Amino acid sequence: MDLWGRAGQSTPPRLSNLQVRALVVVLRLPGINLTRLAEEIGTGAPATSRLCDRLEAAGLLKRRRLEDNRREIGLTLTLHGQEAINRLHDLRSEAAREVLGRMPSDQRQNLLDGLRAFAKAVEGDDTGPQAGPRPAT
Repeated sequence: MDLWGRAGQSTPPRLSNLQVRALVVVLRLPGINLTRLAEEIGTGAPATSRLCDRLEAAGLLKRRRLEDNRREIGLTLTLHGQEAINRLHDLRSEAAREVLGRMPSDQRQNLLDGLRAFAKAVEGDDTGPQAGPRPAT
């Protein structure tokens, strides 16, 4: 997490983790409304509105009325916002490649196996060995 956080602080615009999360959600779900964005990033609507105010003032995000529901405001990234997220992704990828390049190949494979098992566990796939305390014998 530290590696990812440092990448976000190393190039302008400097973005907090919450700002990055919001921009990534908007990138993934263009036209998302403020309420849904608040749910996605785990903040209240007033805090999310202020966050969007700051992102809009920085030229990273824009609000616009939705075509199918003129009362609702949709959020989209500006070109500058898309470029910032792309730059951040590139920096994070390069930082990860650099660290992985310093690891022996067998340890990289162990890491990959562990991450795959972790992803399966997150998805609820219980076909692998169960972790946790072992019963006393």
